[in-house]
Amino acid sequence: MSSHVIDMVMLRNVFGTPEMRAVWSDENRLQKHLDVEAALALAEAELGLIPADAAKVIAEKARVELLDLQAIADEVLKAKHSLMPTIRALQALCGPEAGEYVHFGATTQDIVDTGMMLQLKEAHAIIVRDLSAVARQLARLAREYRDTPIAGRSHGMQGLPTTFGFKIAVVLSEVLRHLDRLKEAEARVFTGVIGGAVGTYAAFGPLGPEVEALALRKLGLHAPDICWHSSRDRQAEYIGILGMISATLGKLGNEFYNLMRTEIDELEEPFTSGKIGSSTMPHKRNPAALEGIASLAKPVRYNVALVQEAMIVEHERDAMSWRGEWIALPETCIYLSAQLSSAKAVLEGLVVKPENMRRNLDRLGGLLLSERVMFALADRLGKQTAHHVIYELSMKAVEENTPFKDVLLADKRVAEALDEKTLEELLDPAAYLGSAPQIVDRVLARAEQSPWLRED
Repeated sequence: MSSHVIDMVMLRNVFGTPEMRAVWSDENRLQKHLDVEAALALAEAELGLIPADAAKVIAEKARVELLDLQAIADEVLKAKHSLMPTIRALQALCGPEAGEYVHFGATTQDIVDTGMMLQLKEAHAIIVRDLSAVARQLARLAREYRDTPIAGRSHGMQGLPTTFGFKIAVVLSEVLRHLDRLKEAEARVFTGVIGGAVGTYAAFGPLGPEVEALALRKLGLHAPDICWHSSRDRQAEYIGILGMISATLGKLGNEFYNLMRTEIDELEEPFTSGKIGSSTMPHKRNPAALEGIASLAKPVRYNVALVQEAMIVEHERDAMSWRGEWIALPETCIYLSAQLSSAKAVLEGLVVKPENMRRNLDRLGGLLLSERVMFALADRLGKQTAHHVIYELSMKAVEENTPFKDVLLADKRVAEALDEKTLEELLDPAAYLGSAPQIVDRVLARAEQSPWLRED
């Protein structure tokens, strides 16, 4: 029976993807522990610490399908120890001789922490792949809508014209930085640890550093400069990056959610036949995917804090700190997988409505271009005086519900400086985009140089 949304049959694919759930499954977690035990035994055999025949048997038997997961789980409850039942089960598989060399010189946290890093590295490959796909879709939209005017809004209100491509390029630039962060973190984060009881290699003797380095090399992980049982900064750094990625996707989902509002109607998430918006209002086409993307940023944010809490460790090791990682790292990767999958689907099928963007640009009756008129008038009156005049006339247009152009032409100070034709040109939102299209080009140029946007 499932009691968490990431595992419930009816909800799990809303909160995660099958691929990412498999990374954090019981079976994969156990297999990663077995992989570490196998790599440890093989490294010790190469260095002459244990018999080569014993290491070969351990590596052959270290397969999850050979173990009874439920029996191990029952023993965990009885022993109140998360790994010892696994060690005993592997020992039994290996027989009385080879079994004696299982887990030789290591401590539980060596296996659990290194196994967790192997899972995190698997998750990382999925995250990089899917975030790169999101970046490619953002680049496509930025390029396609480079010159499409849209109202730029600040404090929820229309401010000045920009382009839809510019809005998308802002997010693209952010995503490219996240991809860079993920790459830069790899050398620091994907590091295992096999240091023994308190990290001093005591049980391995003088060959301890070599055992650790060789075993971790077999696992595809970096070796640490010192035991990190009590240093949880690697996990905190990585989940911090995931938290930022999640927040970026949440921001995008929330922005598109608002632009899909009936009264704005500049975008619409993809609609498929059979999709139902409401159980009582048949006409509804709700932003369900966008809401899902935005909502998952919240639990991820709290998980970031939980892993940061785990950095406070007592002495050389305790069980109070890192258990929070067992909760937060799988949840975060699974939630993020759902965000990435949904974002990719939304971007691929996004319905963009340039005609409605233009309609909204004209909703203020020209007031959206008050800055442009002010600077044109500044040539005659000076900037500060022009601001005072245009502010006064803007408020008049709003309060009297009169087209801005009419109010401007009726004012002597403006009429003496700007004729009607000039005002019409000044009040065209498509002609006041600043350097928005060129800035989009700049971001796209960077994106095109990025290895993340290349499709293999």
